Amino acid sequence: MSRAMQCQSCLPWGSWAQLPRCLARSRGTRSVYGHAAAVPGPAGRCFLRKILRTGSISLPRGCVRYQGGSQESSAQPGSSRHGQSQLRNVASSGAIKKHQKSLAAWFSHQPNEERQFGPSFSLDAVHVDPVIRESSLEEILKPSPDLTIQNQLQQPCRRVISLHNLFDVDACGRQVKNVVLYGTVGTGKSTLIKKMVVDWCHGRLPRFELVIPFSCEDLSHSHAHISLRRLITKKYQHLRDVVPVLEASNLKVLFILNGLERLNLDFRLAGTELCCDPNEPVPPSAIVVNLLRKYLLPEASIIVTTRPSAVRRIPGKYVGRYAEICGFSDTNLQKLYFQMRLSQPGCSGEESQDRSSAEQENLVEMLSRNLERHNQITAACFLPSYCWLVCTTLHFLYFTRTVPPSQTLTGIYTSFLRLNFSGEVLDSTDPTDISMMKYVAKTVGKLAYQGVMSRQTCFSEDDLRQCFEVEMKTERELNLLEVFRSDVFRFFLSPCVQPGKEHTFVFTIPAMQEYLAALYVVLGEKKTLAQRVGKELSEVIGKVSEDVAVVVNIVSKVLPLRFLPVLFNLLKIFPRYFSRLSGKDRDAIAHTMAEELFKEEDYYNDDVLDQINSSILGVEGPMRHPDEVPDDEVFELFPIFMGGILSRRNRAILEQLGCSIKNLAAFEIAKAMKKTVIRKGRKGLPPSELMDYLFFLHEFQNECFTAEAVRSLRAVNLSSVKMTPLKCSVLASVMSTTCHEVEELNLTSCNLDSGSLRTLFPVLLRCKALHLQLNSLGSDACKEIRDLLLHDKCAVSSLRLANNPVGEQGARYLAEALAGNRSLTQLSLLHTALGDPGAEAIAQHLAKNQHLQELNLGYNSLTDAAALRVVEVAKRHKTLDKVHLYFNDISEDGQRALDSLRMDRDGVRALVFLTAGTDVSDYWSHILNVVQRNLPFWDRERVRQHLALLLQDLESSRSQTANPWRKAKFMRVESEVKKMLGKLQDGTL
Repeated sequence: MSRAMQCQSCLPWGSWAQLPRCLARSRGTRSVYGHAAAVPGPAGRCFLRKILRTGSISLPRGCVRYQGGSQESSAQPGSSRHGQSQLRNVASSGAIKKHQKSLAAWFSHQPNEERQFGPSFSLDAVHVDPVIRESSLEEILKPSPDLTIQNQLQQPCRRVISLHNLFDVDACGRQVKNVVLYGTVGTGKSTLIKKMVVDWCHGRLPRFELVIPFSCEDLSHSHAHISLRRLITKKYQHLRDVVPVLEASNLKVLFILNGLERLNLDFRLAGTELCCDPNEPVPPSAIVVNLLRKYLLPEASIIVTTRPSAVRRIPGKYVGRYAEICGFSDTNLQKLYFQMRLSQPGCSGEESQDRSSAEQENLVEMLSRNLERHNQITAACFLPSYCWLVCTTLHFLYFTRTVPPSQTLTGIYTSFLRLNFSGEVLDSTDPTDISMMKYVAKTVGKLAYQGVMSRQTCFSEDDLRQCFEVEMKTERELNLLEVFRSDVFRFFLSPCVQPGKEHTFVFTIPAMQEYLAALYVVLGEKKTLAQRVGKELSEVIGKVSEDVAVVVNIVSKVLPLRFLPVLFNLLKIFPRYFSRLSGKDRDAIAHTMAEELFKEEDYYNDDVLDQINSSILGVEGPMRHPDEVPDDEVFELFPIFMGGILSRRNRAILEQLGCSIKNLAAFEIAKAMKKTVIRKGRKGLPPSELMDYLFFLHEFQNECFTAEAVRSLRAVNLSSVKMTPLKCSVLASVMSTTCHEVEELNLTSCNLDSGSLRTLFPVLLRCKALHLQLNSLGSDACKEIRDLLLHDKCAVSSLRLANNPVGEQGARYLAEALAGNRSLTQLSLLHTALGDPGAEAIAQHLAKNQHLQELNLGYNSLTDAAALRVVEVAKRHKTLDKVHLYFNDISEDGQRALDSLRMDRDGVRALVFLTAGTDVSDYWSHILNVVQRNLPFWDRERVRQHLALLLQDLESSRSQTANPWRKAKFMRVESEVKKMLGKLQDGTL
């Protein structure tokens, strides 16, 4: 071995910059020739030609200083002082400050996906540094582990190091110049680098006087030769006066090379020649290699970010420290991130400050409790990117007051994948350049689809091998799988934390399984072997037939071979036939979507938005016992994601990720869906399933399709669905695609408030029958209802507001509405806490109404005076013929006065008791049914007292009649009342 190579083998990393020192000590002034001899191949020959041509060589500063073992030339200190003086002049002119300002503006810029959180979410305001641990080359070069639970668990951090300490001296006391920072997809490498640059711009990184970041993806697209000086000034024009003195000064420079996996680096001297001149044009990859070799600007510090599979592309001797980003491996970091993110002032929109703050605090508290339970979400939030997804989803679920057409749940997941995989190829060394997302859709999507079809969320190692390895036949496929396992696997799949399932894997976020399954189907990856072969053969024949057509036309004119055109036409048959088969594939996709969307076994589950909410925040209450049989897995998001992926916006984003869905394919699938989805949607659906259907239409983002589907919905029953602001916005958005009248809209017990009514206002205008019972609607909501009823286009004819705290003020608003409304015929204010003042307000404005036919004021604590006042007005009303006054505080005298009313004489009937004089009231069953339906929401003791009074009245009326038929009717009603009283006392009613 030559002396030069011996020196090289014993020197630490970066030894190419120090190699002439060792040679100089042994060979004096001949060290230049020794250095050239150590450069084999074309690079060495070029190096020698340069020496012979110029008679000298420009070596790095460290080399020149010790050349020949002599001291530095007397001219060098002056030159150095001159360079430093010039640099000070440049710095004083503000070049670096301008550079800092430019970098701060660029790196503080947030992507579009971040803007949904509001302008207060800046990198300075919301950032939690992930855990970084010091690693070693030996650990990185270990053979890739098998897909086992033990190997996928995060290794304990032996030495945690902060971002600002990465360039501290190593364990041997040597100054670290080159740092490789690596981590799997989603651990936050790019965000960490952005934060590092912003910190330097704001003076929080004093170690370096100049930071120059480069994107390796950007460098990979440039194939022209360029010098380092030109490269810097091309990217950062403010540094054009600083770059010439970089080498001659003692300026502390940091180069940032982000995403090294995008560059194919060759550290062999035969592949990349040595270059120490910043002015010499070379390929961009050669600049990177020589910077890392410390042959170009040897005093500069360099930090490289990359994925684990590309770490070994840099020889270990050129790396001073390896550091692995471990994400949020500490639950406290996850809590801190959520606390900072969800507590920002602009997070909750335009709600009142007190209410929004309380809602934000409650949200953070629930999320913290779920993290403390060590549920699957804790394992998911190990990746900072998934913490971002959790916050974005919660913001969508809780703080969305109006839904822009582009804002969908599918859009959130698609944008999330773009943030992590945009422009990413799985392996830059692979000639096919397959996009990472395309590979994921074909492999992980297949696993996800098989799980959805078999109702499976946990996957064994055999399942993974069957999915990933069974079709691996070439060296290229195995190499791609190896890269996927090291870089991407843990982004999508993580060890299961449920007791008894420790040796299985689950999707890191449950909804991601359904998204990838939907993507797998919509992309057409779900094909049999015959379909795949047919497609490839069709494409080949289709391409060949175009070339054959030209040849056949020429030959047929020269030779009398009439069979050639016939043969050519036969070749065309197969592509045409296969295109028809492809159309059937689109029908199959639409059929799959319809079958999954309207599965009867899922009819009575919570709606999908509540399911997502529970998966993030958990379910309050006692934890499930490990031996308890778990509920069946549901995959109701799967068909909704299929529809969402077909929307134009999501298809455009997926196109950027290498997953192309053609416009024609989307059109044909939508056309096929009309035969299946709309037809099945016409059937009566349970409320939660109907909400899912409406959400599907919103996600699909096809206005014509949605309009046709909505026209078939004459009655919309969403009772007991918790109508959050998001769901109200979805309902309003979907229903706004048409202007047809809705026969009935049932929003009973839906947690509505005044804001909900404001959002739904355009929909409520078109509803004939409107059910708003059990919604805690107070006076503010009544103000919205007043505006609704007074609108010129109001079509509401029946309005039910039972069991709402309307109160006196709310009654005044409703009374104003009655005076000016022309559509309402039935109004129910049963159990709305009106009292006598509220009833008086109703009576005062009732005379101005010309259309009301039925008014229910039952269970409102009305006394004789208020009840009689309402009845007196009703007697003079043109159309009002029925007033409900049961379960009020009416005395016997008041009862007798009301009993004396006759429909034929007074024009109104008052329903107060179960009797009508000496006969049973025609409405006795109606009154008892009202009591039975509302009993869970009424004061049981008061109901018992009223039932006892009704029973006494029945017995008294029975004793006053001698008609046996009437006595039998009284006894039948008495038995029903006694039965109800018995169940009430036993607690079974």
